[in-house]
Order: sequence, then C-alpha cells, then structure tokens
Amino acid sequence: MAPGNVMGAAEELADQFLRVTKRYLPHIAHLCLVSTFLEDGLRMWLQWNEQRDYINMSWNCGMFLATLFVVFNLCGQLAGCVLVLIRKFVPYACFGLLGIIALQTIVYNIIWDIKFLMRNMALVGGLLLLLAESRSEGKSMFAGVPNMGGTSPRQYMQLGGRVLLILMFMTLLRFNASAFSIFQDIFGLALILLVAVGFKTKLAALTLVLWLLIINVVQNAFWSIPSHRPLHDFLKYDFFQTLSVMGGLLLVVALGPGGVSMDEHKKKW
Repeated sequence: MAPGNVMGAAEELADQFLRVTKRYLPHIAHLCLVSTFLEDGLRMWLQWNEQRDYINMSWNCGMFLATLFVVFNLCGQLAGCVLVLIRKFVPYACFGLLGIIALQTIVYNIIWDIKFLMRNMALVGGLLLLLAESRSEGKSMFAGVPNMGGTSPRQYMQLGGRVLLILMFMTLLRFNASAFSIFQDIFGLALILLVAVGFKTKLAALTLVLWLLIINVVQNAFWSIPSHRPLHDFLKYDFFQTLSVMGGLLLVVALGPGGVSMDEHKKKW
C-alpha cells in the first residue's frame, strides 16, 4: 500500500474513533489530566508525617510551615481536581493547580532537575489546554484584549499547550546505538513535531497516546514493586504524570489544534 493510502486509512480510522467516542473523550481526558494531582493529593494525606518531616528537614522552616505546605497541597490539589471533574469554576481550578506546580517546583528543587522540570512544564501544557477548552471564543479570559489577525488568546493557549506537552516526550528519548532506540527516537520526534506545528494533529496525538500507554504500562509498572521500596513511589509518580500528559493529548484530539496550526491554515489554501 502506498504511503499516501496508509496515511489516509489511518486518518479515517482516527476520525471513526472520534465519532464513536465524541461524547466520552473529554471526560476521559479530564480524568487522565488531573490523575497526577489526585494521586499526589492523596499521597499528602496517606504520608502526612513523612511529607511534613521532609519539608521541615529540607528547608528548616519549622513544623508549622511544613504542615501548612502539606495542607495547601492536599486541599488545593483535591479541590482543583473535583472542580475540573464536575466542570465548575474550571479556570479557577486550573490557576490553583498551576500555582501548586510552581510551588512544588521550588520547594522540591525540581527547577534544578531538567527531566522533572520538563515533565512539570508538560503538566502546565495540559492545564493550558483545559483553560482553552473552558473558554469559548467569544468569552475569553482576556476579554478586551484585541485579537491579532483574528487569532484569539484561546488559540494561543492551545498552541502553548501543544508545545509544552511535547516536553514529556523529550524525557523519553534514549540516545544509544541500538536499532530499536534509534527507531523509537526518530518515530517519537516525528510525532511530537507534528503535534507542535499542528499538522495531522489528531492522528499524531492519538498515536502518541497509544505509544505513551504502552510505555507507561511496561516501564512504570509500580504495582509490581513492593510498596515499601522507594522504586514503588518513583514509578508511581512517573505513571500518573505520564497519564496526565496522555489526558492533555486527548484534549488536543477532542479540541483540535486551534487556529495557530498548519491544519487550520491548510483550510485556507
């Protein structure tokens, strides 16, 4: 089969998937997107003493401030997740979760770890897409700001969300000489570039979701590691962060790439 026919068949399959799942896809995307915040909020509850003691020892801030940090993380993340899932005050929930990402980046010294920083930025991308979804074109959160060339702030949020989401995949690249790793790197780079520029966006995003699903189940199988081992928590953290990025990609599929994309400009040709 010719490459053009293969691409056409793949796009038709993706469109058929979207038609069947149109009613459920946004709900699945929301649940996946907030999963890492749900997991982290519950961890704050279940590991209350450990989290409080870690913050106190790391920053020597005293038990009161350490406890305040844990309470803020627990309540802020769980409340934000509930609001997103019930679709109430979603912009406020997104800003709250963005604030928690910023706070954790500083408190846990993630800003000095490029891998974890890129993954946190990918979470920011998912929240930007959620903000874009929550705002209609005529009811922008930037009301009164003039559009440049007919492009709304919502479309810039979609662009920013797409670009930030691909940072997750940059952390998965393995630069070694094995044939499989080379293929995986080239294949992954091609897909993330397609998502970033907004070309064949829905098909590329769906393919990335499937790829991430396989990688997540194979490489982050925390359930196979005894809970008392540190590796269990590390893999669990990676699993839910990856699941959140998958939720962001599903939002790209559900919303489309937005006005700042090659797919949109193709319609004008």
